[in-house]
Amino acid sequence: MEPKILTKPEPPLAFRWIILVVISLAMFGNYYIYDSISPLADILVKQLKFTDANIGLLQGIYSVPNIFMVLIGGMIIDKIGTRVSTFIFTALCLIGASITASFSDITMMAIGRLVFGLGAESMIVAITTVIGRWFKGKQLSFAFGLNLTLARLGSFTALNSPSWGAVFYDTWKYPLLIAVGAGVLALSMIVIYWGLDSHAGKNYLLRPVPKQDKIILREIFSFSKSYWFVVLLCVTFYSGIFPFQTFAVKFFMEAHGTSREMGGFLSSMLTLAAMILTPMFGLLADYIGRRSLLMMFGSLILIPVYLLMAYTNVTLYLPMAMMGLSFSLIPAVMWPSVAIIVDESKLGTAYGLMTMIQNIGLATFNFLIGWANDFSGGYTMGMWIFSSLGFFGLLFAFLLRQSELGPKGHGLEKGISKSK
Repeated sequence: MEPKILTKPEPPLAFRWIILVVISLAMFGNYYIYDSISPLADILVKQLKFTDANIGLLQGIYSVPNIFMVLIGGMIIDKIGTRVSTFIFTALCLIGASITASFSDITMMAIGRLVFGLGAESMIVAITTVIGRWFKGKQLSFAFGLNLTLARLGSFTALNSPSWGAVFYDTWKYPLLIAVGAGVLALSMIVIYWGLDSHAGKNYLLRPVPKQDKIILREIFSFSKSYWFVVLLCVTFYSGIFPFQTFAVKFFMEAHGTSREMGGFLSSMLTLAAMILTPMFGLLADYIGRRSLLMMFGSLILIPVYLLMAYTNVTLYLPMAMMGLSFSLIPAVMWPSVAIIVDESKLGTAYGLMTMIQNIGLATFNFLIGWANDFSGGYTMGMWIFSSLGFFGLLFAFLLRQSELGPKGHGLEKGISKSK
């Protein structure tokens, strides 16, 4: 008789979802820290005498290290794996949040935000890589959508903190200490992920993950035209969303006369819509394909949003609902598209490069909008800048569609129903 060959079973689907929930809760902490500044903007102006340029600095400096670090971080992920890299990057998030909460001068607070940014975007790249490797071929877009839902719950919670945590808003310090607590939560979840991933490696049959033997910078020039169109859409899209949110609460209070609580809620409508709709749009894209067409639609509806808020007295719920729809649709389709276009062995590098260029946009436009607000003494100039970004996003999504419909397409427009 031939000896029996014992093989490990594949990880149960439930185990995959447990991994997803744990790393998504870590992202919750990351997103909470990032959005902890916006509800504080007017308090920082009043109590610490900050200007809009200072507020833009606190948010924009987050992105500065990632202009270089995220690409290196993506390569590190491909080289040393996701367990160690996620732990290192998440620890930096906690350290940065702690520094920001411990000082009252703009220099040290900005250093804290810089350290936070040093870890935060690379942590997102690592977690995005985890999802790409655990769920490729298994409802990938839906998994990305659920991850973003739980992550954005962190943003939603932070932006609504003036309501549920009103008692803490007598001073600028206590809300930032809550952000430190979110960092502790994130690091705890990454420790749990490490244990789960180690357990899976010992007890389940996992698809081998190709690793780069060497970190080769020139590989970034080997990515396809479709990849670069996704990257350009990414930078224009997020540069119109997150720098707007930096000043959104202050804008609603000063330009439309809302309370801080209402301003925080209006800003959080983006997150609320994304939490509900992103998984649904991800599932839709999994089944019908047509991803570039969906991204074109998401970019189109973003163009008039800012001008509606700048020039009309229309209820703010309408433009924020439109923005929320775009904020749900584009990320649900865009991030998984990279896993379809790029070879798995280069996935960490691809996401790192994409996030690096995204951060160039975020840093530039946070600084630019802060300057524009101070220079013009209002918000209209900034709103025109944001609206133009929507137009360029539409252009890049259109060029992506043209590329994918050609002979060198990657199947981005195909869904599950078309692949059978």
